[in-house]
Amino acid sequence: MRQAKAIYRSSLAVAGGLAITGSGTQHARHAVKDRKLPSFAAVLVERGQGFLETAAGGRQRVVGPALFWLFPNRLHSYGPDEAGWDERWALFEGSFTRDFVRMRLIAERHPLVALRHIEEMARLFGQLHADLIDDSHLGRASAALALHRIVIAAARQAGAAAARESATATGDLIETLRGRALRPLDLAAFAAEHSISPATLRRKFIAETGMSPKDFQLRARMDRAKQLLATTDEKIETVAAMVGVADPFYFSRVFHEREGCSPHDFRMRYRRG
Repeated sequence: MRQAKAIYRSSLAVAGGLAITGSGTQHARHAVKDRKLPSFAAVLVERGQGFLETAAGGRQRVVGPALFWLFPNRLHSYGPDEAGWDERWALFEGSFTRDFVRMRLIAERHPLVALRHIEEMARLFGQLHADLIDDSHLGRASAALALHRIVIAAARQAGAAAARESATATGDLIETLRGRALRPLDLAAFAAEHSISPATLRRKFIAETGMSPKDFQLRARMDRAKQLLATTDEKIETVAAMVGVADPFYFSRVFHEREGCSPHDFRMRYRRG
């Protein structure tokens, strides 16, 4: 079991705009309830599970490895499940904290950061603690630098997680539209179904595929048409209807514009069997 260790320092002059006023490590077994701190805090949960509750962020499940931010003079509660958790923590203050908030590197409404890579974060907390033990001008400056790097590393992991979540959501949209591409589809209704605006739907599709939803749908229809032309004896107008295009003349014109040949010529070139 990890032995609890803690160091506390006076703020002094907050050289460089950031001062570390405390650091520690422990295997926590009990929750902190309805507490306010006079400074900011970073809490790293290396292993274990529990909860975090703040006024701005609400109650959230904490599953290590994770990091969360506590804001000064804000009521908060947090703690592990019965098995406890391994945590490192740091207290900090200074004018740089305003920049962290302004640049949204830390956010009161989103205090919890799930971590995929614990090694760098654990190393930085360890370095910060060692620098605080040193208690020299150089040690205090180095501890502040370690905290600055903790903020940046957490923001990067939070940003990467948000990007992955966004990509997953967009991927679901793409696959859903691909599955419906051959049927009549109201894209405004499709967007509303997924609780987004048509403009957001268009932006997400262009970012992920390079095409608008309409262009994506049309490409899916033409790809299916090529498959049918190459593998079946269905008439051109039947193929058009099968891919969701009611007007065979419109189908032939669009097909020629995209493929550089008529549906008939495509069949002659790529006919199988």
